[in-house]
Amino acid sequence: MVLPEQAVILLVDDREDDVILVQRALARADVLNPLFVVRDGEEALAYLDGTGKYSNRDEYPLPDILLLDLKMPRMDGFEVLREVRSRPSLKALRIIVLTSSEDIFDINKAYDLGANSFLVKPFEFDNYAAMLRTLSAFWLHHSRMPELQRPPKPRKKNGHSQRADEASN
Repeated sequence: MVLPEQAVILLVDDREDDVILVQRALARADVLNPLFVVRDGEEALAYLDGTGKYSNRDEYPLPDILLLDLKMPRMDGFEVLREVRSRPSLKALRIIVLTSSEDIFDINKAYDLGANSFLVKPFEFDNYAAMLRTLSAFWLHHSRMPELQRPPKPRKKNGHSQRADEASN
């Protein structure tokens, strides 16, 4: 069982200024959990799958919380939600949308795709720190964490992955 202060947070956000704001707000809120940052949805999935540069789970542990922006290049937050929720090994991952959008369509779509919470990025820094302090108190201290396991790697069969062979049948 992971202790709340050891719970890993993965932030998925393409904007450097938002990443810095989250880092500073977490520090101001005394949330000292390990924080890892990826810049788009494709990189988030690589991290979650433990592929490429993220293959070492000692260095890049599975997150206990995913803070997910919606508006990103290459693969947006909605696509990440859809993909993560389609994978049995990651279905229990707690995903908190953290975005600047207040559009009801975005809110409804995020929840429909399996978001656990939808938070709008505050304009004022003090509000940002307060929001992240509350997030930490609820999601890391009061709420019980599910156990997640790294998705299995596809087995090689005649030089091809089993998933590729299954897809062609």
